[in-house]
Amino acid sequence: MLALTVPFVLALTPIIWLVIALIGLKQQAWVASLGAMLVAVVAAMAYWHMTPINVATAALEGFLFALWPIVLVIIAAVFTYNLCVSTGAMETIKAMLASVSSDKRILTVLIAWCFGNFMEGMAGFGTAVAIPASMLVALDIDPITAILVCLIANGVPTMYGSVGIPTTTLAAQTGLDVLELGYTQSLQVLPFSLACPILMVMVVGGGTKALKGIFPIPLVAGLTFALPQILVAHLVGAELADVAGAVLSLMVTFIVAIRYSTRKVPQEYEVILKKHMNVDVQGAIIAWSPFILIFLVLLCTAKVVAPVYNFLEPFRSTVNIYAGNPDATLTFVWINTPGVLILICGILGGLAQGAYLDQTFAVLYLTVVQMSKTILTMLGILGCAKIMTYSGMIGSISDFFVTSLGGFYPLVAPVLGAIGTFVTGSGTSSEVLFGNVQLNAAHHLGINPLWLVASNSLGVSAGKMLSPQNIAIGCAAVDLQGRDGEIMGKIAPYAFGFVILMMIEIYVGALIGL
Repeated sequence: MLALTVPFVLALTPIIWLVIALIGLKQQAWVASLGAMLVAVVAAMAYWHMTPINVATAALEGFLFALWPIVLVIIAAVFTYNLCVSTGAMETIKAMLASVSSDKRILTVLIAWCFGNFMEGMAGFGTAVAIPASMLVALDIDPITAILVCLIANGVPTMYGSVGIPTTTLAAQTGLDVLELGYTQSLQVLPFSLACPILMVMVVGGGTKALKGIFPIPLVAGLTFALPQILVAHLVGAELADVAGAVLSLMVTFIVAIRYSTRKVPQEYEVILKKHMNVDVQGAIIAWSPFILIFLVLLCTAKVVAPVYNFLEPFRSTVNIYAGNPDATLTFVWINTPGVLILICGILGGLAQGAYLDQTFAVLYLTVVQMSKTILTMLGILGCAKIMTYSGMIGSISDFFVTSLGGFYPLVAPVLGAIGTFVTGSGTSSEVLFGNVQLNAAHHLGINPLWLVASNSLGVSAGKMLSPQNIAIGCAAVDLQGRDGEIMGKIAPYAFGFVILMMIEIYVGALIGL
């Protein structure tokens, strides 16, 4: 047992340092993440005997993966919002949203849950936190509260994010049928889909009292997202599970919100715009044009539109960077990647709003400057993740759980998914790290492989809330750089609460043979 415990504890040291640095020492995220990478370097070389060249190339692979596509898509998303602010379009969007409701509880559900889930389903990579959080702050909602509700909302759709990539990757890794796997995932996450909008209203409204008078709205928002997600995942596939749920949820919640618009909003929940404006159809389309373009372009370039997808597919490069394994490759998708497409849509939408080219590039430059510390954070987190993966540190963590827990392993199955996403910030990476671990454990213990493998995706939901990468994106989007530790401390109770409930759900399901 000692042979498993020592590498397990040592493998956790980068994660432990990250938590201590952010919450205990209150370091900025970029300092903490680079420190975690340094801890991983020392542990990998001292205990796992990783050579300097292997450490360097593992870190380099992490850096490049961080820059393309993750940093690219974050900059593109924040740039799109900033350009809408610069052209004045965000004032029009605010006026339109306020015309539906002046109640910040309802607006939070519409923006952070419905629109945020749509962004996760179409693009992922932090867009579902960056853009909705920015919009909420533009409506005078407290920046910290805006980040918290977006982090809570972002957990649930992650397994089908970026047009289903995490789920399709997991199915490919494990050899399981993607429709059956997606269906199992959607059933496991159902209770959390229903709970999230309710929790978000409580967070933005200061407790359970905030549910008074509007409880049907978050309930309807959760149901109309979860049920289509189940049907689409089971009958069509993972690619559009989030998108279908988010679009239906947005439409139905919008209609229900209008029915509530005649009711008097309590003063503590009322959003007061600095000025009122009448918005015609043309003005609305122009104001929303970047986001309309993002929806159309991402949909038309997805796998479901095979001719376009197949045309763009060859524009990619696959290279070997990590020196320790010639088969370890990194693929750069040059055109059909969310960052490039969102950036193009943002520029075109800005031009439609009347932005000059020099104004557009000035906003882009200022966005990169605004995100500079976030870029360093991404480099540190992904560099650390790759070193932990290639050295065997991630394997040591999973080996300890599988071997030491035996029949109780299902209790911690979602924890592995959460750890993977916490470290890498990516649901897809967590599926790659632990998908086959879950499959092997299921065969070893005689548990339904679909149930246990799907639990990894369930854990991804909680890990996404707490991921330093996701938190850094939120802080950058609302100009709260350096407050990452504070945000982590505030979101932790929700993430840990989700993890505990997920552990119980998966264990009970394994016991009764689901």
